[in-house]
Amino acid sequence: MNRVFVPARFDALVAALNAVTVGDMPADVALHQFFRLHPELGSQDRAFVAENLYAALRRIVWLRSLVPDAAAVRQLALATLLLVQGRSVRDLQALCRDEDERHWLESLKRASASDSLAQQADLPQWVVDRLLADTPPETVLALGRAMQSPAPLDLRVNTLLSTREAALEALRAEGIAAEPTPWSPIGIRVPGRPAIQRLPLFAGGQVEVQDEGSQLLGYLVAPRRRDMVADFCAGAGGKTLMLGALMHNQGRVYAFDVSERRLNNLKPRLKRSGLSNLTPVLISGENDARVRRLAGKMDRVLVDAPCSGLGTLRRNPDLKLRQNEASVAELVTKQAAILRAAASLVKPGGRLVYATCSLLPDENDRQADRFAAEHPEFKPVSCGALFAAQHVPLEMGERLHLWPQVHGTDGFFAAVWERQAD
Repeated sequence: MNRVFVPARFDALVAALNAVTVGDMPADVALHQFFRLHPELGSQDRAFVAENLYAALRRIVWLRSLVPDAAAVRQLALATLLLVQGRSVRDLQALCRDEDERHWLESLKRASASDSLAQQADLPQWVVDRLLADTPPETVLALGRAMQSPAPLDLRVNTLLSTREAALEALRAEGIAAEPTPWSPIGIRVPGRPAIQRLPLFAGGQVEVQDEGSQLLGYLVAPRRRDMVADFCAGAGGKTLMLGALMHNQGRVYAFDVSERRLNNLKPRLKRSGLSNLTPVLISGENDARVRRLAGKMDRVLVDAPCSGLGTLRRNPDLKLRQNEASVAELVTKQAAILRAAASLVKPGGRLVYATCSLLPDENDRQADRFAAEHPEFKPVSCGALFAAQHVPLEMGERLHLWPQVHGTDGFFAAVWERQAD
């Protein structure tokens, strides 16, 4: 390991940390903006900043307990390099401003680890409290520790244009040690961070970036060739594209979203995919007239609801800073309204899938329980049975609970219902 730090590179890390931790933008957006505003930073500078910034975010709860002053961003950066990245006090002394900071750094090295579950798991205390209502402490700790490692890069094969075997062969020909994902029949796991977007395989639409857990949601929807399907919160359309491919480019898939920006991000992906059975639809909200016109006509409806996203902390550790109890309460109310509106689209005999990438019971099981109690015409369908029918080798009960420390995916929840005849 190189023992020499470039002071300007460290200063860039401090500035980037400040931009991310003070603002309310997602970390990847804030970091992209920071790099755009600092074109003098070379590739090695940017790599140093990005690696250490995300290292700080993955242990931000613990680090903030040691550096409680939110304005002390220099100390936060030093603590990250020392305690998270394993650099020595000797390596870092040249970065200290004065003797006091050097003494502080030495005392920090001697600081004992906290016994707090929240700090060991590196989850906000309010998140830990909510998880403990349904989850043993040792599971919360294992979950938190799993979230402290970066997520792998998962790809989904576009079955309209390729097969997993062909895609694996093409990736290996490029020198990429790709392997099949354990659960999704069309998933590929890629080590490291190769420039997938530069490969002909990606440019030609044969693969898309999509976490394996997200892919498994498609097998719960399990659309048939000539179905009418609604992806109610489509976003940039990763799941929507999968549904269109599972339908062999037949039937009709509506990609609803309230964000024009997100739907615009779907357009280049749709063009690459070769699909012609997908229609993006910008709506004003869950009660938009374009939604109401489809009431009772859908064979399948997927509600990948807006949520806290806490199941994606391996990818988005900054959510620990940006979510709180009040924001989750607002999301729970919004989820219930969206789920009710989406349910109205389902025809008798049709299927409704409610999903989140959250780990919180309020957004998951409790939300599903509330809907089921209010809508007796929707009968539960076993996620495990749906997987077994499609030869997905994942044992599961009635509802889907994916845990990073168990399944190697992002954290996901799903509940499935079938609407009974009136």
